[in-house]
Amino acid sequence: MASIYQINKGVSKPIIFRGLKAQYIAYLAVGLVLLLIAFVILYVSDVPLLIILPVIIGLGGMLFWTTYKLSHRFGEHGLMKYFAKRNLPVYLKFRSRRLFTTLKNR
Repeated sequence: MASIYQINKGVSKPIIFRGLKAQYIAYLAVGLVLLLIAFVILYVSDVPLLIILPVIIGLGGMLFWTTYKLSHRFGEHGLMKYFAKRNLPVYLKFRSRRLFTTLKNR
């Protein structure tokens, strides 16, 4: 009977698309939509295409480079942990868990 049901082995794995992990896919998508909107606004406001295209292509390349760099440096949850650690006040930083693990013994 076990052969009837399929086991989903990748349920808890993060989404990976061409090297981008988890939320970085959304960051890239939002950035591309914003670049498209910027292109439309500049085009409608009669800015010459010879100025618009290099700016949009340059910003798009920078967006891709930054997103891939952040994805490889921090991984799935690392960027959120990095910002959370920066927001901790100095007087609440604990270097070990010993204080909390010995609370039950006292």
